Amino acid sequence: MGTDLHAPLGRNRKAGNRRPGVLRLGRIAASLCLFAIGGFSLYTAFRGDGLERSKPPAAEQAATPANPTQPPTIAANQAADGMPRAEPRSGANVEQMVTGDGSVVTKYSPRPRDGSGPVLVDAMQIGQDPRMAAQPNEALLEDTPFGRLPIVGPDGRRPMDQYARPSSGARGVRVAIVVSGLGLSQTGTQRAIAELPEEITFAFAASGNSLQRWMQEARRGGHEILLQVPLEPFDYPANDPGPETLLTTKSPARNIENLHKAMGEITNYTGVMNYLGGRFLSDSNAMEPVMRDIGKRGLLFLDDGTSAQSKTADVAKGTELPYAFADLQLDGQLDINAVLKKLDELERIARKNGQAIGVASAFDESVDAIAKWSEEAAMRGIEIVGVAALSNDPQKP
Repeated sequence: MGTDLHAPLGRNRKAGNRRPGVLRLGRIAASLCLFAIGGFSLYTAFRGDGLERSKPPAAEQAATPANPTQPPTIAANQAADGMPRAEPRSGANVEQMVTGDGSVVTKYSPRPRDGSGPVLVDAMQIGQDPRMAAQPNEALLEDTPFGRLPIVGPDGRRPMDQYARPSSGARGVRVAIVVSGLGLSQTGTQRAIAELPEEITFAFAASGNSLQRWMQEARRGGHEILLQVPLEPFDYPANDPGPETLLTTKSPARNIENLHKAMGEITNYTGVMNYLGGRFLSDSNAMEPVMRDIGKRGLLFLDDGTSAQSKTADVAKGTELPYAFADLQLDGQLDINAVLKKLDELERIARKNGQAIGVASAFDESVDAIAKWSEEAAMRGIEIVGVAALSNDPQKP
């Protein structure tokens, strides 16, 4: 009985011996919490932006233009810490000259930026956060009667930069492979998106179906994409690319209207690629206003290389349009071994010139061959990149 009565007392006595230590620990913890809160308060006070980022200081409110349609200036385009944001070329004069052989020479010289004080140079021009790749950058779109069309952003950012697939930048053998005609066949489109590696560029035909859905799936998968616009072939109308085809016999205004109808079908593309179009590409008068509009919107143009009479290079240089040519059609013969041989030929061209572009359609044989070849390309020192990385870009230094 005595043991039973004294045991609880013993436990209470031991607990009582520990109580002062527990209290001391509690006071120390409380002091540390107060110290942390005070330190954070001092940090936010001296940092200058405090905790209420949604309410700009009165000086900043006064500096906001009263006219909401006024184009944003560098001072109005603030970074997260309040520092003015500027694009990389804002501190340079850029002059371009066309030499006798048609080459474009770009000359850069320094000039003062607008405003005073330091600015944050926004150099994150290439690529998009993969988590947001299926969603367009709203600053790079304008609402039109034909849908939402791409434009150059207020900070000079181009769609071809925003939606390009980033490359390593390493000097080496680089190859771009474009699988075209997506959207025309639902099963072919689904299979290409499911089986081809993310390095492959996809080209969606403007006359295809469910384009917005397929575009989002492709972008989530890491692919750079192009928009295929129907252009007049030599044997038109016997060979008809589809509705709203751009024709040499139509006025520039009508062709640009049809171009905009095609452009409004999807977003998030880096450029435009021809769908057929041998006759149209050989007529510089018909091409010039169309290519000028494409370049003005911050897009590139990919010529599939099937027309020996193409005037793409001449027109592009005259309109400062970023452009590229395909070096090979990979699936002229629909056989997996034949396509693999063409891919090996594309590799030889790339090793000779440093880069090469191949184009194929979304046929099963082509998809199978490209998937197989791509698995082994990296082991041979080949980097597969998006088309934008291989374009002739007048803005590249």
